[in-house]
Amino acid sequence: MRNLDSERRRQKALERLGSNNPRCVACGESDPRCLELHHPGGKTYTADTIIQCRNCHPKLEDGRRDHPGQVGNPPELGERIGHLLLGLADLFVLLVDILRKWGIQLIEHAKGELTNGGPQP
Repeated sequence: MRNLDSERRRQKALERLGSNNPRCVACGESDPRCLELHHPGGKTYTADTIIQCRNCHPKLEDGRRDHPGQVGNPPELGERIGHLLLGLADLFVLLVDILRKWGIQLIEHAKGELTNGGPQP
């Protein structure tokens, strides 16, 4: 019974995320229990979503606090696109930080292989 309940929760999460193979667009987390839908432009401005883990999602939400407030009610097309672009820029900043970390880790790993007589180019 426990496995059946667990599988039901997993299927419900997959349906919520809209994917059978969801991954956080920033870090690659794939456990559906840890994933959420993020509105890069904010729910007020766009219905578009991306999948984020519960670690990366708050980082992007915090960045949104620095975005300009709502101008129109309802927001005009230019305002909606502007907020979407700012949200995507926040995502790119997060991705740059992650890519730099991974790049350094790979170089450090390569250094270890060379000093240990491992594969060389």
